[in-house]
Amino acid sequence: MNNLASLLAESASAGGDRIAVRQDETVLTYAQLDDASARFAGLLRAEGVRPGDRVALVVPNVICFPIAYYGILRAGAVVVPMNPLLKAREIEFTLRDSGSRIVVASPLCADEATTAAAAAGAECLVTDPASSGAPVRSTEPMPGIVERGADDTAVILYTSGTTGTPKGAELTHRNLMTNAATTVETLIRVGPDDVLFGGLPLFHAFGQTCALNTAVAAGATLTLLPRFEPAKALEIMHRDGATVFLGVPTMYTALLRAGIPDGHDLSRLHLAVSGGASLPVDVLHGFEREFGVTVLEGYGLSETSPVASFNPPDRPRKAGSIGLPIRGVELRLVADDGSTVGPGEVGEIAIRGENVMKGYRNRPGATTEAIRDGWFHSGDLARVDEDGYYFVVDRKKDLIIRGGYNVYPREIEEVLYGHPAVAEAAVVGVPHRTHGEEVAAVVTLRDGERATADQLRDYVRQRVAAYKYPRIVTFTDGLPKGATGKILKREIALRHQAFED
Repeated sequence: MNNLASLLAESASAGGDRIAVRQDETVLTYAQLDDASARFAGLLRAEGVRPGDRVALVVPNVICFPIAYYGILRAGAVVVPMNPLLKAREIEFTLRDSGSRIVVASPLCADEATTAAAAAGAECLVTDPASSGAPVRSTEPMPGIVERGADDTAVILYTSGTTGTPKGAELTHRNLMTNAATTVETLIRVGPDDVLFGGLPLFHAFGQTCALNTAVAAGATLTLLPRFEPAKALEIMHRDGATVFLGVPTMYTALLRAGIPDGHDLSRLHLAVSGGASLPVDVLHGFEREFGVTVLEGYGLSETSPVASFNPPDRPRKAGSIGLPIRGVELRLVADDGSTVGPGEVGEIAIRGENVMKGYRNRPGATTEAIRDGWFHSGDLARVDEDGYYFVVDRKKDLIIRGGYNVYPREIEEVLYGHPAVAEAAVVGVPHRTHGEEVAAVVTLRDGERATADQLRDYVRQRVAAYKYPRIVTFTDGLPKGATGKILKREIALRHQAFED
């Protein structure tokens, strides 16, 4: 069957009594998770959801997420996952753009989601089927799984690149099933006895494929952490006997600073996987020494389901490298003229294979620009060595990665321009020892207007998710510009080079 939800049904059939997912004391076996997702599918069907409909999901890393995720897929619908930290205006945009007719929200996200749904003309279904979800438990399970085509859209992940206007990357059932299968079989090689640490956001491609879908495909256990805190993460890995840790670089830094507490046994941990941004080599080596585990890095994007390359476990690991192309995927480096560059030279990463999205929803122009002659152009610059290992050296995009979350400068600039005192604004990323990058805004005020850094910071904070607003706000008499009037961010000099918490 081509439906991504079949991964759950198959694992439930093979070992229904095994633990599928847990969140502290709440535990679901594969049989229970399969039944709950079938009941959730039945609830959606009763709400009028039909195959191909889009259903938004605004839920943190709690038991409700996998239940709703596989329930939506089981009903033949398309999952549109969103960051639960988003504000109403951000949720509303995604609901309108995706055409979602229902948004499923956790009680923790209900206020923003309800406001957004009302504005977008959608229905908000506030539910937590793992605890207070009586309507789900009392719903008859939907029989079977709706068959979908391999190239039908399963999930739409919203990503902005440098445009500031979010684009929905349409990932197919084939994209996500093959990426999960490759992760299980050739990359992290997990099985029913493994326990995967689930601290990566499940609304993001990394956590969704490499944690959730990989664990379910392998019949393994996923242990969830709704909000990453190093002490809690170490407690969970000790308590549940985690065998695989998946994280972004900021998580590694936080765990390394915390160290292993006395009495914590992490002896079952045998592999750590890093992605989302480049992991500093000294952090990689320090983590391996402290935790006695090998760290393997990979690379990918939302548009590539996400894994495109990885340091394979059966070949020499090269620190600082994103590894080799995975099974079913090709990588090459291209110059600005489209020619392929050789070993040692820098070029843009282009990707072709079974993991590449079908396109951006309702944006044929953006799709054509990104996918040329079958190759997806990533916007990231890298070099490749004589052994075929790739090393990311820079990104062409202005994307800021703060604590593993993507922040798109233009979106924040647009909010700043809405302030009556702001004449011009440029948002850039600056180095930060804990978060990797911090969001900084350089602002020019209108003649005769006054505003303090705190006022502008609070103005943006009220309008975007908490991880997006600029902690650093500085003022200037004029921003550097090119001949066409475009602001030259590369020439913007900030006095501060690194910022502590």
